[in-house]
Amino acid sequence: MQTKAFSELFPLFNTANPETLDWLLSVVVEHEYPADRAVLMEDAWGNAVYFIASGWVKVRRLYGEDAVTLAILGRGDFFGEMAILDESPRSTDVVALSDVQLLSVSAQRFIQTLFRDPQLHHRMLQLMVKRLRFTNLRVQRRHQPPAVKLANTLISLAENYGQATEDGMEIFNIPSKDLADVTDITVDDTNKIIEKLESKGWLKIDSTNQTLYLVNTKQLTHLAGRV
Repeated sequence: MQTKAFSELFPLFNTANPETLDWLLSVVVEHEYPADRAVLMEDAWGNAVYFIASGWVKVRRLYGEDAVTLAILGRGDFFGEMAILDESPRSTDVVALSDVQLLSVSAQRFIQTLFRDPQLHHRMLQLMVKRLRFTNLRVQRRHQPPAVKLANTLISLAENYGQATEDGMEIFNIPSKDLADVTDITVDDTNKIIEKLESKGWLKIDSTNQTLYLVNTKQLTHLAGRV
């Protein structure tokens, strides 16, 4: 991968200096995982940061026999940094939702990179604060109607990871349970709302290709209360 393509693909490296990018590209390790494969296991000590070159993953926490999905991440995002920065075992695991291509940087080399490039250090703090703000917004929306909450989740996924197509903003057709978990609504509500939005023509689902299209983002944004 070329330096320019690398910085364009991963927002974390937008402001990194060229020397940093060249060095990172020389030490990254490529990984491929099929859908449903665990990428990182809970309680494992952090030994690398992972960057999503393609595909979708879910971050989940285990509660005995149950698992709750905390976040959905897609192309251009990263994970695994928390266990490295606070030098503690991971509190969550990560599972591939689709076929996934990842790039990893070892913990030691990633920490070295942060010290070498203050701009990268600052950019990482910005993105971590952004995640925290999003978590705070989810808490603030906990009493909103399920349809409003789900519209917010779909719009956020499209904004962060969607690809513009003739059919609308394309995202992965996330399983109902995972979509319900990250939205903090029931699976039954999720299925009913998705069905209603599809009947209105605001969404289109291509089950064969595991793709969901946000056809009418204007109406979905209005439903989400963002206008």
